[in-house]
Amino acid sequence: MVKKLFIETLGCAMNVRDSEHMIAELSEKEAYELTTNSDEADLIIINTCSVREKPVHKLFSELGVFNKGKKEGAKIGVAGCTASHLGKDIIKRAPYVNFVLGARNVSKIATIIHQDKAVETEIDYDESQFAFKDFRTSPYKSYINISIGCDKQCSFCIVPHTRGDEISIPADLIVAEVRKSVERGAVEVFLLGQNVNNYGRRFSNSDEKVNFTELLRRVSEVDGLKRIRFTSPHPLHMDDEFLEEFAKNPKICKTMHMPLQSGSTTLLKAMKRGYTKEWFLNRAQKLRELVPDVSISTDIIVGFPGESEEDYQDTLDVMRQVEFEQVFSFKYSPRPMTEAENFTNVVAPEVASARLSVVQDLHNATLDEIKHRNQGKLVEVYFEELRADGFVAGRSDNNLLVKVKGSEELLGTIQKVRITKLSRLSFEGELIE
Repeated sequence: MVKKLFIETLGCAMNVRDSEHMIAELSEKEAYELTTNSDEADLIIINTCSVREKPVHKLFSELGVFNKGKKEGAKIGVAGCTASHLGKDIIKRAPYVNFVLGARNVSKIATIIHQDKAVETEIDYDESQFAFKDFRTSPYKSYINISIGCDKQCSFCIVPHTRGDEISIPADLIVAEVRKSVERGAVEVFLLGQNVNNYGRRFSNSDEKVNFTELLRRVSEVDGLKRIRFTSPHPLHMDDEFLEEFAKNPKICKTMHMPLQSGSTTLLKAMKRGYTKEWFLNRAQKLRELVPDVSISTDIIVGFPGESEEDYQDTLDVMRQVEFEQVFSFKYSPRPMTEAENFTNVVAPEVASARLSVVQDLHNATLDEIKHRNQGKLVEVYFEELRADGFVAGRSDNNLLVKVKGSEELLGTIQKVRITKLSRLSFEGELIE
C-alpha cells in the first residue's frame, strides 16, 4: 500500500521551503505520497514556528487534535524552530509524538522517522551543501535557500537559538538550483535567508566569496528567469551598491521588506538592531528616489520593554514618513533564551494593546491613500492562482495583488493589466491586449 504524508507548516517562507525539502526527501527515499487529509496519513508532521508565543501554544493543541484523529499506527513528528528550542520536552508533554526534528536538521528526515522517540536538534549542524531532492509547492515559482541560520543577536529574537550561526550556501549551487527550477517551469524565484543581504559573510568551505549584490547579478543571468524576489534583507546592510542593483536590475521585483521593529533609536539599541531611526529613514528615502513605484513592507513590535510614549511616537513618525504598503505588527512577546526575556521594565498589556490598535489604524489610513494612486495604473501581473467566480489572481512587479476575469490558461503567464477596482489589500483589473 502507498504510504501517505500530511504536513502542516506554520510560520515563515523558510519553513515553507523546509517543508518542501522534507516532502521531497520522503517522497524520493521512502515513497510517501502527499495528502491533505490527516486522518488518512501514515505520517503527520507539524513544521513549527517559535518567533512568537502564540504558535507555540497552537502546536500542542494541534498535536492533540491530530493524535485523536489519526489512523491506527500513524506516526506524528514535530519539526522546525519550536522543535529546536523545546526538544525532548515536546515528547514529555505529548508522549504520543514519535520524533522531534530541529530546524537545522531537515536533511535527517528520512532517517529519523524510523527512530521512535528520537530527538535531533543540533543548531550547529551544517546543511549548506546537502543535495535535497526536488519538490515545489507551486509550479509557478520556486523558493530557494541562500543561507541557513542567523548571526544577529537581536535581544527579542529566538531564531539564532533555533537555526544556529549563519552559513551561506555556495553561489554556484544556488545558480544551479535556479537554473533547474526554470527548466521545470518556474519563471519566478524567491531567495530566502534570515538576512539575505548579509549573504557571503561565512561559507562552510573555501568557497568563492560572493556578496548578495553579486549573487543577484548571477541569478539574473539565468536564461528564462523573469522575476527575482527575496526575503528578508536587513536595514543595516542596505548599502548603496545593493540599492542601486535593486533599482536597475529589471528581473528584481520592486518590492522590499525593511523590518523596522521600532522607530526609536533608543529602543533599536536595546533591541540590538545595529541601526538608528535616521539610518532607516535615509535608506527608505533613497529607495523611493531610485524606484518611485517600489512597495515597502515592514515588521513592527509595540510594547517592547521600556517603550516610552516618545519611543512609540517615533514609530508612528517613521510610518508616516515611509508610508509602508504592508505592515506586520505585533505586541512584544517574550521568548525563551533571549536577552529581552529578562528585561524588567515591562509595558502594561493594555498599553501595548492600545498602541497596536493605533499602529494598525494608521496603516489602514495609509492604505486608503495608497490605493487611490493605483486607479487606472498599468501593471504587469504574474498569474499563479485560480480564484472563485471566474477570477485568476497574481502579483505585479511591485507586489500588488491583482485579479482579473479569466481561466487557467493565464496561470504561469505575465500579462499587462489596467487596474479598475480598488481595495486595501487587492485590486481588480482588465487584461490589456
